[in-house]
Amino acid sequence: MIIDEQADFRSLLMHHVTTNWPDAIISAYDPTSAGHLPDEFSGADNDLILLGSRHGEDREGVDVLRRFMRRDKFPPVVYFGTEDDQQEAHALRPDAHFIREHINHDSLVKSLGDVLVARRRVASTSSLLGGDMQTGVQPLIKGYRLIRRLSSTSHSGVYLAERESTHFQVVLKVLRQVPGHEDTVGAFDRFLQEYETIADIEHPHVVRIFDLGVSDDHAHIAMEYLDGGDLRGKIEKGIAERQAVQYLRQIASGLSAVHEKRVMHRDLKPGNIMLRKDGSIALIDFGLAKKAKLESEITDTGEIFGTPYYMSPEQGHGSNVDARSDIYSLGVIFYEMLTGEKPFQADTAMGIIYQHANAPVPLLPERLAAHQALLNTMLAKEPEQRPQTATEIEAWL
Repeated sequence: MIIDEQADFRSLLMHHVTTNWPDAIISAYDPTSAGHLPDEFSGADNDLILLGSRHGEDREGVDVLRRFMRRDKFPPVVYFGTEDDQQEAHALRPDAHFIREHINHDSLVKSLGDVLVARRRVASTSSLLGGDMQTGVQPLIKGYRLIRRLSSTSHSGVYLAERESTHFQVVLKVLRQVPGHEDTVGAFDRFLQEYETIADIEHPHVVRIFDLGVSDDHAHIAMEYLDGGDLRGKIEKGIAERQAVQYLRQIASGLSAVHEKRVMHRDLKPGNIMLRKDGSIALIDFGLAKKAKLESEITDTGEIFGTPYYMSPEQGHGSNVDARSDIYSLGVIFYEMLTGEKPFQADTAMGIIYQHANAPVPLLPERLAAHQALLNTMLAKEPEQRPQTATEIEAWL
């Protein structure tokens, strides 16, 4: 997460980060237009906080840094200050410290990498990532036997597990909730929000949710185990035209069911589209999903969520988004399924975002020309020119 009032500086930091980590998901926050972050802001779901010194005339960057550094279990903070606040900032001991006017790409990337490595060393011993910090024991979820850890974030772990009563395999997403620690309340609320977002969607192309449970200091979601790999792996191996159209139809169908619940996915990409053994598609990972009228910890103004390769023009520029933004992302995925390449590429994230907003839709090879008209409308720059619902894509096909 990048926090600073100056748009050019936020873009500069985004460039440095995505040049080295092109798949990074970045939220860029302007404290002057969006309002100062609330005192209860916990930083949850972020691997790093990149904090600039400019927060408007009424607040100093070191004051925000001081508040962040006082919080328990806050993500690592890298501070970008000035010559004038250098001594005060250094005394607060951020995880890394730079003068904003003198940033060297190589030293910045190395420092960020070192901070991430240190964070993973600490996290690898915690119950979030595989066991209790003191004992190394995996979280005990009544009724389930954990088989192996699949992935982890700053506040949750994802495990392949087996129901003890039926030996049925599921995926468990587990959140460690520490009673009495207010900085975990926000993470717990977001965890429940993710469950509520998808639990009442019953559709063959949306991951199935079986159970939400709370026991001791853990909460968990039990969901369908999708064992056919993700769409990203399929694209790397090559997808036949007919198969790509079938996948598009299934994804659009699942997306239509999601949108009917007034939910936007906001991070639609091949890595969040899974396959079952029978080859059917299911949408997963609604961690960035958002109900249209839901108020979250941070206002929408000034935020950028998602992965640049699949961002709609309006999403890439931090504007308001709706279901038509997901449709744009699906157009990017369709092009990639057909050709094996992304429609817009550049050396930096900002370069990709610029092309989404300004470059023409690339032409498909002649053998795939029958799909050009559909791609043109899905990848239209203006939301009004795209299919207005995912159902329209199904009808087109």
